[in-house]
Amino acid sequence: MTALRSWFDSRAPRERWLILVMIALFALTIVWAGVIRPVRDGLASAHERYNDAVIRRGETQARANAVHAILRGHPQPLGAPLPDAVRERADAAGFTLGTVDPGGDNVRVVIPSAKAAPLLGWLAGMEGDGVLVDAATITGNGDGTVAAQLTLKARRP
Repeated sequence: MTALRSWFDSRAPRERWLILVMIALFALTIVWAGVIRPVRDGLASAHERYNDAVIRRGETQARANAVHAILRGHPQPLGAPLPDAVRERADAAGFTLGTVDPGGDNVRVVIPSAKAAPLLGWLAGMEGDGVLVDAATITGNGDGTVAAQLTLKARRP
């Protein structure tokens, strides 16, 4: 240590000043790279994971509430064959059905043109009434409406 002290003392005052500034900048760089940056990155990562978890929890809670609502409601039987019930509900909602193709337990329905929000609301109401969407393909028509190809089935009691 005395050799380092004597070496430092043998330097000119301007060199000593530059060496001290260099050591201070080196220490500052080490603190920034070794402490501040990893802690900041870790906090940002934790904050991002927390936000993702809150969103997933909300989505899961909404799905669970929807399942509980369906289970509490136990919709009444359709009262008519599935194709007739779908036609009746579509007419009541104001949708023009392109085709209704019954096939076993399912019914394939084509709606050539409808507004997206009312269509999705109608489908949600259908699920609440016991008609489940087995498959759906919804594509934009380019004029603010959508075309839908749906496969619907009755929920079994």
